[in-house]
Amino acid sequence: MTVQSAYQEEKDRLAMSMNEIVTQLNEIGPRYTGNDFTEQMLDLQREERKKRLEIAQREPYFGRIDFQEVQTDKNKPLYIGKAGVAKQSNKDELIVIDWRAPVASLFYSFTGGEDTAAYESPEGEIEGYVHLKRNLMVRHGELVRMVDSYTRGQEDEAVTDEFLLYRLGENKDNKLRDIVSTIQHEQDQIIRSERAKALFIQGVAGSGKTTVALHRLAFLLYQYADRMRAERMIIFAPNRMFLDYISGVLPELGVGDIQQTTFADWALELLEHEVSLASTADTLNYWFEQHRTAEEAANSSGRLKGSLSFKAIVDQRIAETADRIVPVIPFEPLPGLVLKPEQMQEWYDTDYGEETLMKKRDRLASRIRRWFESELKTRGIADKKIRAKASAKLNAFLKKIPSYTATQLYMTLFHGKQASPEVPKGVAAATWSRLKEGRVEGEDLAPLAYIHLRLRGLQTPTYDHIVIDEAQDYSPFQLEALRLCQTAPSMTVLGDLQQGIHDYAGIQSWKELTALFEEERTGYFELNRSYRSTMEIIEFANRILGAMGGGVKPAVPVFRSGDPVLVEAIEPVSWASGIISTVREWQSSGLYETISVIGRTAGQCEIIYEALKAEGLEPSLVQSKQPEYGGGLSVVPVYLSKGLEFDAVLIADADADSYADHDAKLLYVGCTRALHKLKLIHSGKLTALIAPEQLTTE
Repeated sequence: MTVQSAYQEEKDRLAMSMNEIVTQLNEIGPRYTGNDFTEQMLDLQREERKKRLEIAQREPYFGRIDFQEVQTDKNKPLYIGKAGVAKQSNKDELIVIDWRAPVASLFYSFTGGEDTAAYESPEGEIEGYVHLKRNLMVRHGELVRMVDSYTRGQEDEAVTDEFLLYRLGENKDNKLRDIVSTIQHEQDQIIRSERAKALFIQGVAGSGKTTVALHRLAFLLYQYADRMRAERMIIFAPNRMFLDYISGVLPELGVGDIQQTTFADWALELLEHEVSLASTADTLNYWFEQHRTAEEAANSSGRLKGSLSFKAIVDQRIAETADRIVPVIPFEPLPGLVLKPEQMQEWYDTDYGEETLMKKRDRLASRIRRWFESELKTRGIADKKIRAKASAKLNAFLKKIPSYTATQLYMTLFHGKQASPEVPKGVAAATWSRLKEGRVEGEDLAPLAYIHLRLRGLQTPTYDHIVIDEAQDYSPFQLEALRLCQTAPSMTVLGDLQQGIHDYAGIQSWKELTALFEEERTGYFELNRSYRSTMEIIEFANRILGAMGGGVKPAVPVFRSGDPVLVEAIEPVSWASGIISTVREWQSSGLYETISVIGRTAGQCEIIYEALKAEGLEPSLVQSKQPEYGGGLSVVPVYLSKGLEFDAVLIADADADSYADHDAKLLYVGCTRALHKLKLIHSGKLTALIAPEQLTTE
């Protein structure tokens, strides 16, 4: 078949598919508004079907794979899309197969060759031969691109990645996109991994790890529809702006109702806002504006409070509190009426099972109160004065049973007779001072959340699955707190040690987190291919880091070549004008939809922002508490750029004063934000992180 006839065949197939989808949509009808429960349930099912059809209408499918099962002579074309669609006239005939279905895995796993291919179905392994693998791009109901990456009997490897490279070359807007049409085999393995594990993903910048985690959620909901629910899943992202940035992926995959938050927001809500968080900007400013060193980070209170040794201190205090719950003296509200400690201990040990500590405490207090009321009634004591005096003794007795909120118990570690001698005095004094005012730092949230969960538990159902993004910035104590929110581990934990810029709180090796789980309940994956940036950008960024510890491999770029990375020296008096002229040049080229000027500090970014505005440009200034990212021209501090992507990036201050040796990860993060174009300027001495052989000037 010629290319032209194949293209026409696909156009005809698309027209048929679109007609079927539109017909089914038109037949759904209006929403049911009555009170009949059965009809309400049917209406919800119709609404779910409508959503799937609307997704299919926007892009019915993106791939085709022709598969012939062994011992059959039927070569069947299978069309893969974001939402499965069956024929209205025959529900067993699928015109589009959901990308999460077992047979669809062939589209991602098959990489060529004449040998048999196989996929796992509910009935077992299905083996057969692939005759054709075809990528298709449909926009607004029209077929705009068709690429055959494999045709049986033809030895042409030249176009294997042509469709992927085409998609990677597209410009960026202000939202993360799904990658369902270009999922690579190593990504698909993670997405389809079993649910009952804590998966750890070390992914280099641009490896698609965040998108893979989101697609994994969609897969789990499809594969385990009878055991997992979207409202019992949660995503932890580094900040609210990043949540906005990724907000379009799950709806486009037909998934809704998954909770999305930051650890800080989640912890404060868990604590019912008993405390408030000191400004996130203050913490960021402290470490990044003042160029704190790795040594200072290692000795920081954040490092201490995130450690398992500090968890041991907290556990000891909880254990001491538990030992004091059951009174060791008898309760005698009236002469001759005695409740012995042995009886209270028996109630506590046998009646309350696996309840959390304060719930057991409250149940014990209620049991003592019921005993008291029952005994007064049995003895016929009705005299109000006697009852009032006895009740006063009861209230005084119950008050002696320890009762704490998480904050109250936490405070005992830092002040008074119970203060822990293992906490350095300076840390204890500073923490106590803040807690008295009802304020905490981010480093306090993990122990506070952990204490609350040990004392009171989770008020909502436990989580079916937890996703933690930028997990290299999490402490072991944070993960320990989240572990208490599940009956069994089911997590996707992802990050990049090479982007671990929060040295004052994060980890140095994934073993610090994987060691928290039983080995058989964990999985570890590495994504070393970077699909974001050009070869020139990735190779430049890799040299900035040099040798990395922790067993982390450098990013391997996809073969997508672009412009050389430019490094330009500029006079201090011309610094602002140099930034402005570069931005104007990039904008006038029409090649870039998103441009970012990345500064070292928030203060410097404000200067850049005002300079661009004064020249009639329309930049947006990215700040730490910003709820959304708007695209276009942005000015962003380097430590807030992590997770974002831009068509073109200008590093505004590649000076030695801005990026010392311990700032290598920061500069790496800034450089790897660029998809197509990267330029660095410096008005002082060039940072030593950039070797002379890396210099390319205009």
